Amino acid sequence: MPVNLVPPARESLLPVGGVEIGTARAAIRKQGRRDVLVMRLAEGSTVAGVFTTNRFRAAPVRVCQEHLGASGGAIRALLVNTGCANAGTGEQGLANARRSCELLGQALGCEAGRVLPFSTGVILEHLPMDRLAAGISAAVADVGRGDWLDAAEAIMTTDTIPKGESAQLKTGGRTVTVTGISKGAGMIRPNMATMLGYMATDAAIAQPLLERWVREIADLSFNRVTVDGDTSTNDSLVVAATGASGASVSSESDPGAAELKAALLAVAQKLAQALVRDGEGATKFITIEVRQAASDAEAAAVGYAIAHSPLVKTAFFASDPNLGRILAAIGYSGVADLDVDRIELYLDDVHVATRGGRHPDYREEDGQRVMKQAEIRIRVDLARGSHDTTVWTCDLSHDYVSINADYRS
Repeated sequence: MPVNLVPPARESLLPVGGVEIGTARAAIRKQGRRDVLVMRLAEGSTVAGVFTTNRFRAAPVRVCQEHLGASGGAIRALLVNTGCANAGTGEQGLANARRSCELLGQALGCEAGRVLPFSTGVILEHLPMDRLAAGISAAVADVGRGDWLDAAEAIMTTDTIPKGESAQLKTGGRTVTVTGISKGAGMIRPNMATMLGYMATDAAIAQPLLERWVREIADLSFNRVTVDGDTSTNDSLVVAATGASGASVSSESDPGAAELKAALLAVAQKLAQALVRDGEGATKFITIEVRQAASDAEAAAVGYAIAHSPLVKTAFFASDPNLGRILAAIGYSGVADLDVDRIELYLDDVHVATRGGRHPDYREEDGQRVMKQAEIRIRVDLARGSHDTTVWTCDLSHDYVSINADYRS
């Protein structure tokens, strides 16, 4: 079961002007479930994205990057299928991804180059194009009838529940909406940018600003979560700005720009944390705060060393306060000149280590009390500078092994 996470109520996922949604059940891998999503965007929308850094990036990722570059972000539609990642599929995979854009473009009356394709599921298998084509037709027929909860359900793979979030703000006398969905529960260590995230706002955002914001938002949300340390071939985060509300920003100094960026970040962080809360087999949600680092990169390296350690993660699953494992992870995080005698380690309200060694007042029963909680906070003070970051992760359980051992069956 997800850790303190429930499915979003349908009415809580607010519609975004300029975004129309349609879904279909195409049986790409499983019968009877939504597995094709189409989002039609209003003419004039701007779109930006960040994508996996995995060198084996999937065919749809490559096509997305091509289409975003060639169109200057003037995208009219998004197409998502689950059940098949179309990764590790060579030239045929690229041809299939491009053909899917052609099919959707023809159905919607737009150029194929203004369609972004996304796939998620099993790697090293080709898209079943006959079923996908039928699914595209059905999803297009549904456009305008579907909503954001339908969309969230249509992109799920091993997720146990759909993930979505909305926010609203007032700027210049106008109400601006931000809504997003995400999917992912395993092979989660986004590095971009199997996770997918789609966000939209009815504000207009100038393309250069949107591209910068997407990178910055990803770095503080989807690039700060990990379930198992594996970076997928298909990771993608895309943000669309339709302008339907009449609100518009073109620079950081524009009225309302800071508030809009904060709303986008808040939604992105909620979506990113939902991936961890629904991590495969997760029983605990762990927040790792690294403070006083010499740089943001150094803080992230220490946070991820802790978050990726199987020994740390299994200790948390067992509620075993074997907290020396955290110190060991800090020590091998790659900070070459780290002075361990200055490190302070906290587990929620418990001061575990000071000056690189066990705190004299620390008692193991206090550590175990915290580790039995469903939500746990680790804090590491490095005493090296002024840079802080937060990484979110989960424990590693027996169920994680079972889910992934049976994934293709």
